[in-house]
Amino acid sequence: MNIINLINYKGKNDWDKKSFSANTTLLLEGDIADKIYFIEKGAIRLWNNDDGREITFQFFFEGQVVSSYESFHLKKTSVFSIETIEDTDVLILEKAKLDNLLSDSPDLRKMMIDQLSERLIAYTEYFLSRIKESPEKRYRSLLEKNNELIQRVPAQYIASFLGITPVSLSRIKKRIK
Repeated sequence: MNIINLINYKGKNDWDKKSFSANTTLLLEGDIADKIYFIEKGAIRLWNNDDGREITFQFFFEGQVVSSYESFHLKKTSVFSIETIEDTDVLILEKAKLDNLLSDSPDLRKMMIDQLSERLIAYTEYFLSRIKESPEKRYRSLLEKNNELIQRVPAQYIASFLGITPVSLSRIKKRIK
């Protein structure tokens, strides 16, 4: 059973469906996350403000769940902002309702654990690539592993994700061509 089927089967009335235009902030760094977002259509980024410089940590697309999990789980202020990067349709669930659904549905609990595991793996890969690889190698890796991301995400966010400026990304693209 996939997460959509679970949502329709268990707790369908607990989820709120909303549409957001591109560049809408769903969670502001410093606020406490009390919702999770399941992306039906669109794209979202998770980012941090480092003295005025935006650092993108992860992108989320259809079929994925996003929240500032540390804030959501620990009820502390978020170190991330969450922002749509395309027109996006989401299902929204509040923490108390999620806790009830998870206690009633082992399948949903497993899917949430799988999503969290995928996120932890992505963070680990991101961290290691920033230490071990050059920006050009990181960009080539994105091209190979996730070309859809390159097609859908604006260049300034890709540059931020790679830890470089948009000008440096442009130079890398020219060298690769």
